[in-house]
Amino acid sequence: MRYRLGVDVGGTFTDILLIDQESGQTFRAKTPSTPHDQSIGVLAGVEKACAVAGVSPDEIGEILHGTTVATNAILEGKGARVGLVTTAGFRQVLQIARSFVPGGLAGWIIWPKPEPLAALEDTVEAVERVAADGSVVTPLDEDDLRAKLRSLRGVEALAVSLINSFAFDGHERRVAELAAEELPGVPVSISSQVLPELREYERTVTTVANAYVQPRVATYLDNLGLDLYVLRSDGGLASRANAKAAPVNMLLSGPAGGVAGATWVAEQAGYTDFLTFDMGGTSTDVALVQDARPRVGRETKVGDLTVRSASVDVRTVGAGGGSIAHVPALTRALRVGPQSAGAEPGPAAYGKGGTEPTVTDANVVLGYLPSRLAGGEITLDRERSREAVRQVAEAMGLTVEAAAQGIVDIVNENMFGALRLVSVQQGFDPRDFALVAFGGAGPLHANALGRLTGSWPVIIPPSPGVLCAYGDATTCLRDEAARTSIKRFSQLTDDELRQMLAELAERAAATLEAEGVGRADQTVTYQVDVRYHGQGFEIPIDLGLDTGLEALGKAFDAEHERLFSFLLSNEHEIVSARASVSGPRPDVQPVRLAHGGPEAEPVGKHEVWIDGGWAEASVYDRAALLAGNLVEGPAIVTEMDSTTLVLPGHVAEVHESGSLLIRPLEA
Repeated sequence: MRYRLGVDVGGTFTDILLIDQESGQTFRAKTPSTPHDQSIGVLAGVEKACAVAGVSPDEIGEILHGTTVATNAILEGKGARVGLVTTAGFRQVLQIARSFVPGGLAGWIIWPKPEPLAALEDTVEAVERVAADGSVVTPLDEDDLRAKLRSLRGVEALAVSLINSFAFDGHERRVAELAAEELPGVPVSISSQVLPELREYERTVTTVANAYVQPRVATYLDNLGLDLYVLRSDGGLASRANAKAAPVNMLLSGPAGGVAGATWVAEQAGYTDFLTFDMGGTSTDVALVQDARPRVGRETKVGDLTVRSASVDVRTVGAGGGSIAHVPALTRALRVGPQSAGAEPGPAAYGKGGTEPTVTDANVVLGYLPSRLAGGEITLDRERSREAVRQVAEAMGLTVEAAAQGIVDIVNENMFGALRLVSVQQGFDPRDFALVAFGGAGPLHANALGRLTGSWPVIIPPSPGVLCAYGDATTCLRDEAARTSIKRFSQLTDDELRQMLAELAERAAATLEAEGVGRADQTVTYQVDVRYHGQGFEIPIDLGLDTGLEALGKAFDAEHERLFSFLLSNEHEIVSARASVSGPRPDVQPVRLAHGGPEAEPVGKHEVWIDGGWAEASVYDRAALLAGNLVEGPAIVTEMDSTTLVLPGHVAEVHESGSLLIRPLEA
């Protein structure tokens, strides 16, 4: 059919983008998210976008959906109560975890260890044991396990992670069968399906995370009732059934769509190396893109949780427009987030019953936000915002404006820390990259983040609030097959490596073929986890099917030196291999603005609080800007789904692709 529809559900807003595949014309809609049943917000947005385009929902050929339902469940601690079955002797695998403590010496004194997603009292041990080669050392004691499973009645989901199940999954499958009898109706996640790779802790925490978000995701997709594909964390699409079975693969579903959309927008503006900064109502997601290729890693990090799942290397922090500011009685130091007001009740400015001060309220107090949002659907109440922020002001002995500025400064520093995680701590200088800012709140904070990182220009895409939905609608189907096979290079030949990769590619290709993607339209990429023999960790290395072991070793050495600044003389060793198969991407026509002179006509003036005092800022309607227009700060650029703040000493140039390019005046 003629139309594709991208849907992105955030913690605060639901974004819809309808694309005419023949002309490239887009139609957008933005509605408040409905946390009690997010399908309500999605269906309302679909109807609204179709009404704007003047088309019937029946004319939509494909619906591509990115969602932060799973992400927000982790960040806000609102997932299911999870029961866990481990091998006897490994009951405390989640509590022991990995011996990593952030910070310097004695950091543990001030760092509270995060609580595992499965409580110790909800963890039971199965009498069984499988060796690393897959042989059964101790058979599964079914009678003993049945009694233990009955003690878990009351859990909302069950995770099963037994030792060496990646080599033999028979015991895990039997545990799942027994759980279906003893815990009817409780969804079961088994590690040999979620993550069939070695390392018991990583496999366990990933399986538990899958179980933790599974009921919430399944309920949401069932309530939605649409025939759709869901965006995976690695930027590909999964069928609805696969998304319900393995929601851990969509923990960064929404952020991955944003990175895909940002890549397309940045290329249109002539930039291939950039950082992405996606600030919504509940969380902020950042990533690094080099040579127009998002970095895809084997770990997915959401807050303090790290799981083993292929994903665009996005870091998520609990900092958004709805993040709540508070002053703890003990420290008397201002904190912002990770708690969020979400869409209900939302910031105090929304007038829906919210009373706690949020980042949005601080921006309203400072005059950075207009009185109406989302095309006039949301009216902001400045007096309610002042009353909310006054709580912080009185607790710290500040004026309301100074307190609001403090809230904005702190949330900016939180997001700057996230940007350093994907740049400086990965061996990249952020000053060598542009910064693409999007999301409903991103453009409001983008100029300040540009100053902190030194990343110029700051690129504000057209329709930044619905860019994630744009990425959802312009990505493709993808599937992955993996296998753990620990072998030194001397134990392997080039032909054996190629055969293993080809077999994995065949498995993934068959999945896409079943979804209607022919072999001629498929693209295959390969990745191998390599380490020096004797090391306890490995590095994923991309390679081609014709890459030999010698070239693979050189590629690993180069990446190892970039990350750690040293090499070892130990023999190379393969740990795991995987093949990823993707379908074709749709062809979407880019936007081209008409050209105008450097002068842009403001639609009004507005008072803003900047650098400790009130100043007059020019207000511009983005829809009226032409290519070549220059907007000098202080200025506010408004549009249906977002607001851009240009600080004093900076200027925004309108690119012909529709993006705003913000730079310092002296640059």
